[in-house]
Amino acid sequence: MVGYIIVLFLSAEILYVARFKTLREAALRVAMLFTAVLAVVLTAGTLQFILTVLSKLGEWGFYFSIVGVTVYVAVANIAAYVASPLLINRAYHARPDAGLQRVVDRVSKRLGARRVKAVVVEGPPNAFAYGNPLTGKYVAVTEPLMKILSEEELEAVVGHELGHHINRDLVVMLLLGMLPTLLYHVGRGLVEATLRGGGRRSKNPIAVIGLGLLAMAVSFVVQILVAAFSRLREHYADATGARAAGKTAMKTALEKIQRYYFTHFADLEEVRRSKIKALFIYALVNTYAAPLWDELLSTHPPVEKRLTFIDLV
Repeated sequence: MVGYIIVLFLSAEILYVARFKTLREAALRVAMLFTAVLAVVLTAGTLQFILTVLSKLGEWGFYFSIVGVTVYVAVANIAAYVASPLLINRAYHARPDAGLQRVVDRVSKRLGARRVKAVVVEGPPNAFAYGNPLTGKYVAVTEPLMKILSEEELEAVVGHELGHHINRDLVVMLLLGMLPTLLYHVGRGLVEATLRGGGRRSKNPIAVIGLGLLAMAVSFVVQILVAAFSRLREHYADATGARAAGKTAMKTALEKIQRYYFTHFADLEEVRRSKIKALFIYALVNTYAAPLWDELLSTHPPVEKRLTFIDLV
């Protein structure tokens, strides 16, 4: 619990720590590392505790079923990671664009990054990075966003998305995202199998149900940690965008996107419903600097906090 409180403090107060020049990048890195390690340790510790109790109770059927669930979650997530670029290309009608490709190539060279594919996609103003080594890596920008941004602002947005590729955020978030999913499925499986009985009738139903509820409760806490980690990664990507095109361009790009959604509520609702909104440069439904408790499950920090952080990096 103490560690959990600390990571929430780091996530919320990173902007204030960053006011000290020598601690800016170090504070962000420490916050990300601590959050990721805490999520992993909490997940591993919970699973180890559950497996230990099950073995002592002689509940070997449940014990080995957890191994099966672990394999299932890992395979399902890896398959989704491999197939998702193809599905995104089809769902968003992605198509190559020579002009956008020149921008992406120019910013990639500026950042010392490898070349990625640039595609224009359908939808309200937004941009996102996706892909993998098998299907290729992409930077996608919607047509409306290209129309409302200046060239420098577009370079900043592209720099932000390239930052996700440079920092391997897609792989890191894939791995961390497995943790709460695994805990939830383990917990739900223990509870449902015990209540349904049948071939998995437990000798210690109350204990097994208790372990299942524990796993589901911890999965919620780990999900909060993963969301906090995602918000910190967004700050890091914003810093890359600012490095690529300047602080002013990165800030005005975010401000223009936010102003657009202030007056286009139907498009905001479309973003809210999107299954890949965690990838978007703009995905926060609450467009104000919300209190910490309103941000716990958000993958993106409020734009106001992002602007403040950009000023400080």
